[in-house]
Amino acid sequence: MTRRAAMLAAALLAGLLGAAQGGTYRVQAGDTLWEIARAHGTSVGALLQLNGRSSQTIRVGEVLQVPERGAPTIRATSLAPAAAPVFQQGQAVYYGGRAHPQTTMTAAHLSLPFGTWVRVTHARTGRSVDVMINDRGPFGVQSRVIDLSTNAARALGILSEGVAPVTLSVLSRP
Repeated sequence: MTRRAAMLAAALLAGLLGAAQGGTYRVQAGDTLWEIARAHGTSVGALLQLNGRSSQTIRVGEVLQVPERGAPTIRATSLAPAAAPVFQQGQAVYYGGRAHPQTTMTAAHLSLPFGTWVRVTHARTGRSVDVMINDRGPFGVQSRVIDLSTNAARALGILSEGVAPVTLSVLSRP
């Protein structure tokens, strides 16, 4: 059984048994905030708000507040306080990436200067990843605004999709 399937099964079982944890979730090894939020019908941003946090770092054994069972879906009312404005919207694709000594989270963009850090946010899931621009592309399809390295695409959850709707926010320029 996959980790996600086990987590969803546990959430369903807790709901059927009266939700003994009613409103809390204890972080298990291998959990991600995205999976926890999805299993509880909320977004990562809303989960962070509910717990009064800005950091997405979680630790095994930590107890998080989660929406009550049967409560309406909760969405974040805003992004993190220091969120950068949206620079561009379009589609992201992934390619092998160009190696860089500082990070494996790299990307190609047609016009942003090399060394620019960009936050790429999946429009449907709310997952995001910070990448450094170190290559040029994508070429050929105007709706495609960024090519992600394989590691960045994996972190964003788009390896199986291939192409995904995203927004780009510039975090820093060289």
